[in-house]
Amino acid sequence: MTVHPPAEPGHAEPGRTEPGRTAHRHGTGELPTLCVRLGRVLALDPAAPALEFERRWHTWGELAAAADAVAPHVRPGQRVAILLRNRPPQLGLLLGLLRAGARVVAVNPGRGAERVRADTHTLGVDIVAGSTADLTAFAPQVRWLASDTLGTLTVTDRPPATASATSPTTTPATDDAVAVEMLTSGTTGPPKRVPLTYETFSRVLAGAKHYERNPDAGLRLRRGVVIINAPLVHLGGLFRVLQCVNDGRAFCLLEKFTVGGWADAVRRHRPSTVSLVPAALRMVLDADLDRADLAGVRSVISGTAPLSPDDAEAFEEKYGVPVLTSYAATEFGGGVAGWNLADHQSFGAAKRGSVGRAHAGCELRVVDPDTGTERGPNEPGLLEVRASQLGGTAWTRTTDLARLDSDGFLWILGRADQAIIRGGFKVLPDDVRAALEHDPRVRGAAVIGRPDDRLGAVPVAAVELRPGAGPTSAAELLAAVANRLARYEMPTELWIVDALPRTPSGKVDLAAVRELLAPPAGSQDHSK
Repeated sequence: MTVHPPAEPGHAEPGRTEPGRTAHRHGTGELPTLCVRLGRVLALDPAAPALEFERRWHTWGELAAAADAVAPHVRPGQRVAILLRNRPPQLGLLLGLLRAGARVVAVNPGRGAERVRADTHTLGVDIVAGSTADLTAFAPQVRWLASDTLGTLTVTDRPPATASATSPTTTPATDDAVAVEMLTSGTTGPPKRVPLTYETFSRVLAGAKHYERNPDAGLRLRRGVVIINAPLVHLGGLFRVLQCVNDGRAFCLLEKFTVGGWADAVRRHRPSTVSLVPAALRMVLDADLDRADLAGVRSVISGTAPLSPDDAEAFEEKYGVPVLTSYAATEFGGGVAGWNLADHQSFGAAKRGSVGRAHAGCELRVVDPDTGTERGPNEPGLLEVRASQLGGTAWTRTTDLARLDSDGFLWILGRADQAIIRGGFKVLPDDVRAALEHDPRVRGAAVIGRPDDRLGAVPVAAVELRPGAGPTSAAELLAAVANRLARYEMPTELWIVDALPRTPSGKVDLAAVRELLAPPAGSQDHSK
């Protein structure tokens, strides 16, 4: 079954050029359309407030000055690594690199010194940008672009440690050139970098207008303040920044998500829409916030990881704000399916657990994993996506098991590459996780497969309890879930932990869970 969304008014078909979408010249090199758009927005009203960080406002002019300071030191198409944190100086470096048409290589300085140092040393770039502290700790012997306050830039030329580090690839900066080598979440292993082009971002930004009350894309500054609490080093945070600057909308940047900091920003700025990954949404749900704290918020967008329908419904009941789930992947440059308010009001109860319908410009279908034959309505299989933002007509096969109904609503059933084969029976970890999270005492759960000499593999689980859950044993949790799972789906071990390990984007880090639950294990009742 293939789902074709309605054509989006004013959006160019894949492979065609929109009127006015031509490369513009800046300095001596051709720059992609997105670069020029960012520069024009930054110059609209230099005195107007643009970025709030820790209750201090910075102007569009300050952002423009920070971006302009970078331009003389990079060439269009040049590959430049950046150690990204949710702080104004790094944001200024990022905008400067994109404004100049560089090929940005995202590096997460929070992954631990040994891994970050090894990563930056093997990238083959001749420029690394970031804070002085991060560059000193992690960067190789190449040119540094250091910024510790927004708008200041220190350029340090350092003798290269190896010859290979001085010969990076530079490609022409056209619309189809790579803008960012974006990190995946790395939930099942080390993060990978996915190349996303300037044209992909332009198309995704244009497509996002379809879901706004006022889809006007004119060059002007807009009212309202967006709260950005996702990490810039992952797609969610980066896209939100690009969306704000592209639209000319001010934003409040949070260095990291905390319920107190987020709630304070929501109370002060009264955004109409907020974005919360499932882990953050559960924290807000468990917090002692008043409905008035979320006054003005019309919807919560939630993605990146599975969200229990129970939690979504509990959030709406407690705060009076509907939760609109979405489905996205770094490889697509953003979302390809999701709910809007109209669908939520018409189909919310009937389509419980769905992640919504295809975004404008995207098509979805479910196929047989072995033959590639398209499946019918509600028949499970592998999800394939054809997204206009990728600029082609080919279907991209995901590793997600899914089903589509006759109305085009999508359900994600789990990851095909994480299926556990236990004595010939297939166990989907997401099914077990969802069953565990149905228990009101459980804030979050993670399930992995462990090799077993007799059965091939068995499921084991880690559980994080909600505050105030009281004394709870693994045996009690397993007994409570026994009527929701088949016997072969039951975890052979269950550990209760203070907090599940998570990636910066808020997903459960399954690689870290695998290490945590590695044998030998003594008993079923573990706590940390």
